[in-house]
Order: sequence, then C-alpha cells, then structure tokens
Amino acid sequence: MPLRDAVEHCLSYLQSARRLSTHTLKGYRRDLELFLRFCETRRIDTASQVDVAAIRHFVSDRRAGGASGRTIQRQLSALRTLFNYLVREGLCDNNPALGIQAPKSPKRLPKALSPEQMEQMLSGPTDNWIEARDQAIAELFYSSGLRLAELASLNTLDIQFNSALVTVTGKGSKTRTVPVGSVALTALKNWLKVRDLHCADPSETALFIGQRGARLGVRSIQQRLKLLAKKQGIYQSVHPHMLRHSFASHLLESSSDLRAVQELLGHANLSTTQVYTHLDFQHLSKVYDKAHPRAARRKKESS
Repeated sequence: MPLRDAVEHCLSYLQSARRLSTHTLKGYRRDLELFLRFCETRRIDTASQVDVAAIRHFVSDRRAGGASGRTIQRQLSALRTLFNYLVREGLCDNNPALGIQAPKSPKRLPKALSPEQMEQMLSGPTDNWIEARDQAIAELFYSSGLRLAELASLNTLDIQFNSALVTVTGKGSKTRTVPVGSVALTALKNWLKVRDLHCADPSETALFIGQRGARLGVRSIQQRLKLLAKKQGIYQSVHPHMLRHSFASHLLESSSDLRAVQELLGHANLSTTQVYTHLDFQHLSKVYDKAHPRAARRKKESS
C-alpha cells in the first residue's frame, strides 16, 4: 500500500474507532504530512520501505530545521501510532519508530521579577474590596511561593495567623505548611475584614471569593494578577508562576539554602528546584570560595 494511503487509513481509524477530537486529528495529520514530504524527497513510497535509519534521518532533518525536542517527540509519537496501526493491520512487519528518542531541549526557566519590580507591583492602592483581595492574593503568592491551584483551593481556616503559617494541598494531594510573611499577613487580615460582606453563602469556606460571592477560579486569579501588574506600571505578562519563581529566586539568592527552598516549594526532588531556580555564576563562585575548604587553599597558592 502506498505510504500516503496508509496514513489516510490510519487517520480514519483514529477518527472512527479511537474517536479522537478534531483538534487532535489535525495535529496527527500535520505531523504525518511532514513525514510524508520527507519520504517523498527520498523516494520512499511504501510503509515497508521505512526503516529505523529513515526515522533517524527524519529526526535529524527536523532538528536541523530548528524544531524543538518537544516538537520532535510529538512527531515521533504520531509515527509510533501510525506504524502500530500498520503492524496490527498486517501492512508492515515492525514499528521502526520504537526506541528512537527526540533530542532533549534545554528546560526553559520561568522569568522572575526583580525585588524592585515586586515592590512596585505590591504597592498599589486598596481602596475597595476587590483591590484588597487582589493585594492579598499577590502578597501571598510572593510571600509563600504557592502554586496557582494551591492558592485557589485555600480556605479561611488554612491560614494560621498566630503562628504565621499556611497549610496548602499541592501536587499528588500532598499537604505542606509554609511560613507567611508579616506584610502578607496584614494584607490577608485587611481582606478578611471585608470578605464576609461579599459572600453569597455564609457557609462559604473559600479564602478568596469573586464578585458572585463564591470561590475565585484559577482563570480569574490569573487575570487579576495581570491587571494588577499593568495598573502598577509593570508591562510584562505577570502570572502566578512568575511570582512563585520570584519568591524562590530571591530567597535562594539571599540564603543559598537549596534544600530549604525545595521544602518551601513542595518539590519532591532537589533536581526540580535546581532547574526552577537560577543563580548567576558570580554568586555561585562567591558561595564556593566562602564555603569550600579547597577554595581557600587555591587562593593562597595563587597569591
């Protein structure tokens, strides 16, 4: 069977038997069409002519063309799906895309605001209950490094004002308790003074509520942060993850205690924290020269 016909048979199967969405099918078609064009330039006409070397050359071509590792991995996934179908239908003997990995792309570090930008963002007015709520949200994000879903799910009883702590439920339903700074506590107290006046139901437990008096959703929180930043003259696209990263970066730059930051962020693995945070090499060198016993000896020898 011609390779192009085989692709069409596979897409029909994915639509009828697997009932994939139109959006997903368009993605499969786009990725497989790239592979078909690649095969046409190499006069590969049938599925049986596609071998491991052909798949590797396709990956190399995509990489040379500037495709990211994530994009190539998606395209390899589409090829595995295609050849799994063809093997099952008896149209080829094996799946040449199995075991081939896409090149890894460097992980992108989320951007952080500077301490000065954070100060600028958090110095806005709180003349009404919406502004008081938004101020408390932003302060809590930056004070405690919370994830968006963690903050959105908070209840009023999760804040322990006497001990300056907040208990959150993170990924995998794991709970952790982290400190809350004094400025954030003040903002939360100011918010709670007016919160009850705007609850639709007196039994509402959500810490942050919207104009309808019910729990504020994650999309609304994202939009309010962007609006707050813009009102304060910060014209970057500010989002909760940026405030979480700002919290981690500023804390790590001051303390250089990676383990403590790991615990505060709720990361299961230290490697996640190492990617999530960033220190410039000059700062790392200072930490090394100050702490490592061989560093002092090296200085003496060089002097």
